Amino acid sequence: MSNRRLYETTYILNAALEDAEIEEAVGRINEYIVQHGGTIREVNRWGRRRMAYPIRKKYNGYYVHCIFEAPPSSVPVIERYLILDDSVLRHLTLQLSERLIEYRKQRAPQSAEQPIPVPSSVEPSPATASESLGGENNQTE
Repeated sequence: MSNRRLYETTYILNAALEDAEIEEAVGRINEYIVQHGGTIREVNRWGRRRMAYPIRKKYNGYYVHCIFEAPPSSVPVIERYLILDDSVLRHLTLQLSERLIEYRKQRAPQSAEQPIPVPSSVEPSPATASESLGGENNQTE
């Protein structure tokens, strides 16, 4: 029986890097995970975002979320690599359960389909809409 577990790592790259350098860093990290017995399930690039507080005097970061399977003994080695990589500002690795992954997959399409409710005070009433469009109430002779 294989002793592999499911992990997710979210890391923040220096946003001052060029797009090609960011892609190279993401590829390098993914390759390192695979070299140490990991299997990458998915990589989500969240893009450049402003951070809540500065890290190493940087205010913006490029966020990447990676889900992978790996033996538990390789996770400290992967984390050490992320610490030593100068392009990585911060990282966090968590162990996931399969139930959580299934829950996320089921929840994502539902949240995308539901419209955001608009308060009734913002929606124009039918009388107000016809007045603003030059309806019957607003005719001038």
